[in-house]
Amino acid sequence: MKKFAKRAVFVLSGIAAVLAVGLATTTLVNVMASGAEADQIEPYGQRVTVNGHEMNVLVTGSGPETIVLLPGYGTASPVLDFAPLVHDLAQDHRVVVVEPFGYGLSDGTDRPRTTENIVTEVHAALQELDIDRYILAGHSIAGIYGIEYTNRYRDEVSAFVGIDTSVPGQPNMDIVFPIGLLSAAKNLGLIRVVKAVDGIGYDEPAYTDDAREQIMLISNRNALTPTILDEMDRIRTNFADAKDARFPTDLPLLLFVVAHNAVTPEWLSLHEYQAATVNDGTVIPLDGEHYLHHTHSPEIADGLRAWEQTRTTATE
Repeated sequence: MKKFAKRAVFVLSGIAAVLAVGLATTTLVNVMASGAEADQIEPYGQRVTVNGHEMNVLVTGSGPETIVLLPGYGTASPVLDFAPLVHDLAQDHRVVVVEPFGYGLSDGTDRPRTTENIVTEVHAALQELDIDRYILAGHSIAGIYGIEYTNRYRDEVSAFVGIDTSVPGQPNMDIVFPIGLLSAAKNLGLIRVVKAVDGIGYDEPAYTDDAREQIMLISNRNALTPTILDEMDRIRTNFADAKDARFPTDLPLLLFVVAHNAVTPEWLSLHEYQAATVNDGTVIPLDGEHYLHHTHSPEIADGLRAWEQTRTTATE
């Protein structure tokens, strides 16, 4: 028995040593790679000052309507993520992509990532650019932030357009994330290893190899930073606070929604209910995955134009 115990201790010690060396290696590689990659990130957009930090914003295109796009949670580079949709919309709209703190090329922040703080910061960025009349649009969790935003700044927002947006009361949003463990995995370089093995997506033809490379670089920089982790940690409370929240009843609402969500079968009906809470609500189901703007940008842009035309005709 003693012999077995000694062997077990020897084997376990060996495994521990290998793990320690491996983690030391991934940590060192992560630090060195992060420094080298910083110089490879190509700048885009423009920076505005909000609460003493720099927020990155892209403004492009021209037209009678301005559309402001907000990203889903954790999007590495909102500007590059929305690029196919921006390309389609900018033909006849002014398009503004806001990269909230912690996203894209924006600075991080130590302000709590509450819905209220995120919304007021985005609004402050638009004020710095003298943008005060626009359609607010967004993906995923931007649906929750958008409700707060449109109620707070109703006089500026002419409509809200959702791209498979989150809704109040959607299931499984009370999850508690292992923030400490995720932070440790980031610092040890394990997240970089996972990305190297699994990739970061963006395999659709709409994204070039150069775009995918830039997204990877920015993703390595932004993944699980303190700002992003704080927002993750507050997801459950931000959703809880929005449980009974609704868009203003007089705000036109257009929702592009995944038609068949296997994980949440009631997904479409939740959006149909949300559209029914306003005077002018429209739901357009699309066959696809959550990131509809990766694969259905032309349909989204054309659907938006048709909807705008219908509303214009109705008011003439």
